[in-house]
Amino acid sequence: MQRGHHGQTPAAWTASVVVMVAFLIGTLAVVLEIWWLFWVGGVGLLIVGGILGKVMSMMGYGMPQDAHQT
Repeated sequence: MQRGHHGQTPAAWTASVVVMVAFLIGTLAVVLEIWWLFWVGGVGLLIVGGILGKVMSMMGYGMPQDAHQT
């Protein structure tokens, strides 16, 4: 019997991918010195990724509540 998903849920994967894209955009923006892109594309997308992961988890795409208990 599997006790947990170890983060292998649609909510976790979606949030992880969005956050990785945000870091990629932020890194490129700093290297190219495009500061508005850093704040809008990097930091803004980072916040969106966190919110998106939480919302998807609340919609049932995350780990079930009974899986949190050991």
